[in-house]
Order: sequence, then structure tokens, then C-alpha cells
Amino acid sequence: MMTLYDGIDAIRRFMDAGGPVMMLIAGLTFVLWSMICERLFYLKLSLRNELQKAIRLWETSPEHQSWQALQIRKMLISQYQEKLNQGMPLIKTLIAVCPLLGLLGTVTGMIEVFNIMAVTGGSDAKAMAGGVSQATIPTMSGMVVALSGMFGMIWLGRISEHEQERLEDALAPSIQ
Repeated sequence: MMTLYDGIDAIRRFMDAGGPVMMLIAGLTFVLWSMICERLFYLKLSLRNELQKAIRLWETSPEHQSWQALQIRKMLISQYQEKLNQGMPLIKTLIAVCPLLGLLGTVTGMIEVFNIMAVTGGSDAKAMAGGVSQATIPTMSGMVVALSGMFGMIWLGRISEHEQERLEDALAPSIQ
């Protein structure tokens, strides 16, 4: 059975095999998933209060048919949307940066391969394999982080759309 120490050692070896760019990818992964989790907690725990406040404000309005009332409705929906989508542009940016950091790892790994080829004359296949590994591991890691982040972002987007529809339905103008 794999112990915690064995797991940590395996992660350390994986990070070392990928080169220095892996630390950047790991840091970016932590920030990305921290933001996704924060959005999930917000959407599941705190958003209900915002929804109830908007509904209360709409219900206390004396009428719901005038131009002013419809503008207030639009304002409430817009403010709610802003709270729903807070942080999403940064999450999208982090997702876009992940593959780019992977490509940076590819370039640094290939530079290592070319350096080994220059020093050994291309005769040390084992040393070149380490450089190729250093070139491919960050690329794979960046892509895995980006794909997992995309799934998280899509999940958040669906929850946000559902919550926005709930508010729009709750603030439907009443017909008199």
C-alpha cells in the first residue's frame, strides 16, 4: 500500500522530471482551483441572500408595469449577473495561460536536449531522454490543468445561468 510519503515522493519526482516550469504550473493550478472552489461556495452558500434581497426589493415596488419598474428590474438582474460572474474572466485567463506555460516547458526542455547534443555530440541517448521528458511533462501538465479548469468553468457557467433564470422568473412583471 502506498504511504503518504510515497505519494509525496512520486509528486516530487514528477515535478523534478518536468523542470522548473512545473512549479509555475503547480502554482497556477492552486490559484485556478482555489478561485473555482470560491465561486462554487459563493454560488451554493451566499448567493441565496442576494436572490432574496432582489426579490424583496422587487416585491416592495408598488407596480411592475411602468417603464421605470422595468428599468429597476433590469438593474436588479444586471447587479445579480455581476455578482454571479465575478472572477470568471480571471478564471478564463488562467485557463488560457496553462497551455502556454506547458509550451514554455517544452521550449526549455528542448533547449536542454540541444545543449546535451552540443556537449556530447548526440551520443548520450539517456541524457537526451531526460531533456525530452522535461519537454513533454510540462506540456501534458498544462493541458491537463487547462482541461480540468474548463470543466470547472463550464460547471460554474451552468449554475450561473440557472440562477439568473431563477431571478428573471421571480422578477417577472405582474399583469394587472
